[in-house]
Amino acid sequence: MPHHLLLESFVHFFYMDESGDTGNDLTNEEQPVFVLGGISLRDEGWNKTHETWQKAISEYFDGNIPEDFELHSNELLSPNGEGPFEGHEIEKRLGLAKKAIDIIVERKHGVHYIAFDKGRINNNQCEAELSYDGKSPFLLGFDYLITCINEIVKSELGTSARGMIVFDQKDEHVGAVENIFHERRFLCAKAHRVKWIVEFASAVDSKKNPMIQLSDLVILCIRRFLEMEEGYKAPSEIVKKFYAESYNTIYNRLKKKAIVERGGNGYGKLNDYLKTVQSKHKHGWKKRYGVEG
Repeated sequence: MPHHLLLESFVHFFYMDESGDTGNDLTNEEQPVFVLGGISLRDEGWNKTHETWQKAISEYFDGNIPEDFELHSNELLSPNGEGPFEGHEIEKRLGLAKKAIDIIVERKHGVHYIAFDKGRINNNQCEAELSYDGKSPFLLGFDYLITCINEIVKSELGTSARGMIVFDQKDEHVGAVENIFHERRFLCAKAHRVKWIVEFASAVDSKKNPMIQLSDLVILCIRRFLEMEEGYKAPSEIVKKFYAESYNTIYNRLKKKAIVERGGNGYGKLNDYLKTVQSKHKHGWKKRYGVEG
């Protein structure tokens, strides 16, 4: 897209991070679920959310934020706290996580994600012809989220809106991700090319980008809940309640709750495969966890 047209458009940033990425290891017992996704916001909403989040961090540390602080959700939500959260009471740490999720709601940010049960990927074969390894949860998820985000921008954000994907990229995926995005924008059938995502930015410094940090928290909470829901994990009651309530709040911000199907010849098989390997909550989950709303 020409630069002057981009300036005249309303840019929505779609942040992306992953949780549970074990590469080709699809039988990892510690991380059986993979989640890719994050939060989204319009360009002018960035500063206000940044200020609100920094205030919450400052209050948590009583005005003495550790030097070079960066939120790593696995440190915040580990059993005993790690890094700057080491030894902090679990109630206090869960309170900060809840505050972060509340900020996303208060600022009316959207959520997008896809979750896979890696065991189902391991046990099923994608029959669609793909330009990447359909057994790679990360690449499968990235390709799907291009479809999903393109549809969100096209159908929900207005004709002048454009999307930009921003993520904390891992070196091992850079080349494949660039190839997928190039193929989706320029090489597939014209009628099904991605037109509403103008570009993506990788190698983001997450220390300077709280949206990546908030995305990291969101997808970790989703993964931990789905690992409970799939029967893989059984944490304490206070932790179980936290993840169930967090998932409920996050899920209510989800822009597309059903799989957005990719159009084009041969991609019906991909859509079927995504539905087969997807990890999602089961019917009646709110009642089972005692979640309201």
